Amino acid sequence: MQFWLGASFVETGQFVELARASERCGIHTLTLSDHIFYADFDSPYPYSKTGVPRWNADTHWPDVWVTIGAMSAVTSTLRFAPNVYVAPARDLFSVAKQVSTAAVLSGDRVTFGVGVGWCKEEFVQTGQDFHTRGRRLDEMIPALRELWAGGTVEHHGTHFEYGPLSISPVPAEPVPFFVGGDSEAALRRAARIGDGWMGNRVYREEQLDAVIADLRRYLREYGRAQDDLDIIAPLAVMPDAATYRRFADKGVTGTLVAPWWLATPQEKAEHGDGIELKVATLERFAEEVIAKI
Repeated sequence: MQFWLGASFVETGQFVELARASERCGIHTLTLSDHIFYADFDSPYPYSKTGVPRWNADTHWPDVWVTIGAMSAVTSTLRFAPNVYVAPARDLFSVAKQVSTAAVLSGDRVTFGVGVGWCKEEFVQTGQDFHTRGRRLDEMIPALRELWAGGTVEHHGTHFEYGPLSISPVPAEPVPFFVGGDSEAALRRAARIGDGWMGNRVYREEQLDAVIADLRRYLREYGRAQDDLDIIAPLAVMPDAATYRRFADKGVTGTLVAPWWLATPQEKAEHGDGIELKVATLERFAEEVIAKI
């Protein structure tokens, strides 16, 4: 079982120290989320009952790739991933250049978590078509793989037309694509062209069992083996080594954790609510859970 750190809502200045602590504590991948701006959105947030986002204008959403570059400079084994990056809200070549640069600077420690996004306002402000975002992502993923392979390439598709051209630098190893979301379209996209699937909510066991069953069915439909796809899922369980081993037996590759959300009153009193609390709870999680897997 891999442990991925879910670092959404972390203040920008805390990421470098959090990356150091994550590597020291045995975290496999540090994830951070992506939004371009905050506004009085008309688009309903799909992961709350009210449709209202769980954050406000003061919540930090640092640029994913700049932050990964900074964290990679103070670590050597920790991997990084956006959970998830709304790639179709950007143009293809900006995405290609940013991700490839981060992959090179980190020594190929980047996993590209991608999703179609829900916030129409972000697409409007970046000049990208909200209504074709899924189809563009389907075409964008193989196009990015071709660009990152190096050399001169060209592409003649429905949404992208270019070449012959090349970009540099490019990663020494392929960048894994992990598709986020649990809609049928997202699960099918992961099974069809993804290297992994990332859950974007906290799953109870019966919910995750249904998702895994769908993924396995779609993998068979697309002629892929069950182990062709990693499964990374946040789990609605109390941290326990035996429980995580049981989920690993179900085919779950890894889970997302954020130990400070379960900080004890004593830890909060001793460490406050800043980076010290995050590091202290992460160290306790490493001792009580990661070391026992």
